[in-house]
Amino acid sequence: MLFGRSHKNPITIAEKPVDKWVYATCGYCSTGCSLEVGVDAQGRGVSVRGVTDADVNRGKLCLKGIFEFEVFNAPNRGKTPLYREATFDPYRETTWDYALDQMSTKMQQIQSRYGRDSFAIVSTGQIYTEEFYALGKLVRGLIGSNNYDGNTTLCMASAVSGYKRSFGSDGPPGCYDDFEHTECLMAIGSNLPEQHPIIYWRMKDARDRRGFPLIVVDPRVTMLAQMADMHLPILPGTDLVLLNALAHVILKEGLEDRDYIKAHTTGFDDFAALVADYDPVMAAKICGIDEDTIRTVARLYAKASSAMTIWTMGINQSTHGSDGVCAINNLNLITGNIGKPGGTALSITGQCNAMGTREFSSCSGLPGYRQLEKETDRAFMANYWGVNESFFPTKRGLFETDIFPAIETGEIKGLWIVATNPMTSMPNTARIQKALERLEFLVVQDVYSDVETTKYAHLFLPAAMWGEKEGTFTNTERRVNLVRAAMQPPGEAKPDIWIFAQLAKRLVKHLDGQERRLRAGPFNFPETTADAFKEIQEVSKGRLCDYSGITYEKIERMRGIQWPCNESHPDGAPRLYTDGVFQHPDGRAKIIPLPFVDNNERPDEQYPFWLNTGRVVEHWHTRTKTGKIGNINKFSPTPFMEMNPAAAQRLGLTQMDYARVRSRRSSAIVLVMLTQRVAPDAVFIPMHYYDCVNRLVLGLLDPYSRQPAYKQSAVSIEKVSDQEAAGIANLQARSY
Repeated sequence: MLFGRSHKNPITIAEKPVDKWVYATCGYCSTGCSLEVGVDAQGRGVSVRGVTDADVNRGKLCLKGIFEFEVFNAPNRGKTPLYREATFDPYRETTWDYALDQMSTKMQQIQSRYGRDSFAIVSTGQIYTEEFYALGKLVRGLIGSNNYDGNTTLCMASAVSGYKRSFGSDGPPGCYDDFEHTECLMAIGSNLPEQHPIIYWRMKDARDRRGFPLIVVDPRVTMLAQMADMHLPILPGTDLVLLNALAHVILKEGLEDRDYIKAHTTGFDDFAALVADYDPVMAAKICGIDEDTIRTVARLYAKASSAMTIWTMGINQSTHGSDGVCAINNLNLITGNIGKPGGTALSITGQCNAMGTREFSSCSGLPGYRQLEKETDRAFMANYWGVNESFFPTKRGLFETDIFPAIETGEIKGLWIVATNPMTSMPNTARIQKALERLEFLVVQDVYSDVETTKYAHLFLPAAMWGEKEGTFTNTERRVNLVRAAMQPPGEAKPDIWIFAQLAKRLVKHLDGQERRLRAGPFNFPETTADAFKEIQEVSKGRLCDYSGITYEKIERMRGIQWPCNESHPDGAPRLYTDGVFQHPDGRAKIIPLPFVDNNERPDEQYPFWLNTGRVVEHWHTRTKTGKIGNINKFSPTPFMEMNPAAAQRLGLTQMDYARVRSRRSSAIVLVMLTQRVAPDAVFIPMHYYDCVNRLVLGLLDPYSRQPAYKQSAVSIEKVSDQEAAGIANLQARSY
């Protein structure tokens, strides 16, 4: 089969005989597409197809999903545990028993010597919800370190923080069906065609039929911006000013929903007093959007019978990302657009199971959106797990972005990294490298042995991947969906939950003879994802994220179920807060006054360009998977930079020249792509390449979410010779 242009980079898929089709959910982004993996007579995954009766994708798949079966046989799969005593010594293959014995021993030695928080754990958004639950039980109930977080801090922490501040709990309140009902859609820092192609198709299909206005707020002329009715090319980092100014116009012109505000919110008077200072004339000077456009957008949004806002990293990855999310929530609360069809504030989640880690991993609290700060929540989980309540901390520990600085200061001596690659994903790469080199013991647990972070590990644990084990993901719209095991993992690779369970056995044996962290009686640890799912059903019953009415069989039959699913909602619930009752103790949402503090790094004479980063459709995160798939990697195998032709001309740069991009941290070499999509004072570099864009970004942190600001850094640009650049660029680009 041949897809795409016939003479330029065609996509070829060899036709292979399929013996059976196995139900699964895509393991890339958060859209949650239902698919089936084709397995041949030898038990190998050889094809993928979309599931036509699944509501999310209705048979469609994006470029990455079409080729997802190729990840099974991609090179450099981890097939056996690897161990070495010192960083940069040669690895040697070892057994699982030896590897896990060493891990348990080293972990206990470090905690005994430096304190139990001296060993940190950084997880992911990639494994199954059941595995997140098991890992959280292991960390909170046995290991005891409070320095435990997930890489979702890099992408969704601001959305989580903003939802909690506004509504009292995490959990996106809307769904994809809202596109079928909305009368006005505003997308802020979200480029659906490249980031979430199937959600984009859902939106476009509804818009083609219904014709609602689309407003896109983005510094870059993205694919979505090109299709919008209005594009607002905002100055980077000033979203909060624009959102406050929109609220200013709505209140000044009396367009707010006073009845909804009075019945369901608190804090309106203080909010109104603050936004009174954000006149569109003043706001225009800061955010770069003219005052008439601000007024027009405010009126469109407020006068619509239903209006919704979506966003992704353009809001979240900012020094005031949490405030930006709260400002979106404010806008929807004052217009009564929460909990009704077509009226919502919907964060478009990043990773395939970022929602699962938010719900049940215990990174930021305890399972089922329970909080460490609440005594009743600690007591419930302590009783359920058979752990002394005093063993739980009374507040969460360090976020991922604070864990690495704590390694520098000696606070953390050991680290366990599960299915994430901070050597490529974290800002300020050189600093991360130095931190990893300081660790006394580093464990990397991953599907592939060649992830960049493994270079600094003492122990590598080979994990089974998506499609080689059974479990669930939760997507952007809270839809729980299933992945059946289509084939066996290679070599000695094991499911993550097996690894967690085997380590738990070793730690329980240690605790039985020493510190009594456990109550009398056995500590039951889930051995399988089915065991873990049963516990999830029980601990979530009665909670906002109620799974008690969900079973694997029901998921597969319904092609996914949106929580809460219980006796009141046996088939799930598409929206939250339909009754206007929120998760704060008084049952009301908070409208929060949010002053703008300009603390971004800004361009100056020495570094005159804004650096923006983001995703392109053919890449996924650090290219751990997509970089190995020829039909995907061939489109952008080498780091490149989008640059405005006028700016390039001033610097003597032309299409496909090599350029050096320099920041106050470091420099990187990229190919130049000339385009009008970026402003003359800005450039855009995809985030996925190793030793490239994250060498440059400053990564200042949001004070609430601790999420890095990847999108507001200042750089200079200069031309370099092709000969000088070629060698460096080849090192930066992976070749598989």
